[in-house]
Amino acid sequence: MFMKTTLVAAALTLGATSAFAAEKYTFDPSHSQIVFTYDHLGFSTTTSMFSGFEGEIMMDEEEPANSSVSVSFPVMDMITGWQPRTDHFMSDDFFGAEEGDMVTFESTGIEVTGDDTGKITGDLTMNGVTKSVVLDAKLNQMGDHPMENKPWAGFDASTTVLRSDYNLGQFAPFVSDEVQIDISVEAMKAE
Repeated sequence: MFMKTTLVAAALTLGATSAFAAEKYTFDPSHSQIVFTYDHLGFSTTTSMFSGFEGEIMMDEEEPANSSVSVSFPVMDMITGWQPRTDHFMSDDFFGAEEGDMVTFESTGIEVTGDDTGKITGDLTMNGVTKSVVLDAKLNQMGDHPMENKPWAGFDASTTVLRSDYNLGQFAPFVSDEVQIDISVEAMKAE
């Protein structure tokens, strides 16, 4: 039980700075997605996503508080499912996106809340603004991948942000200022 609890805590601990004992896990871009939803004028809930991104988790089994997570991806990789919406999001009404503009998340702390749950605090940067956010995280599973034959971990996390905090508040409050973010990632132990 101690080993299981230690592994769970290590897998959930995506906070502070990495230490010598930390092991590197890299995101599986084919099984990692960030989905965001918002209310559109009260008529619908609109969904868009980012997928195929890369990042890393440094997991320290001995000192879970020394673990960390970082991810970055181009804002122009947003998938809305409708090109005119994507174009509008990239326009000056929202991101005013240019090639190379990135969204980043860097963890700064962790609070373990259960055997497989935790709160990950980190700096979310987009549209030139950095704000602290808290992710409610859950370890889905950790173990050897049956096809890849190497250690693997899977996590889900969620948070809510205000578009206006990132200078993206156009049309609020008619189009919801609150955006729900749901994250599901898989990560493999690096070679």
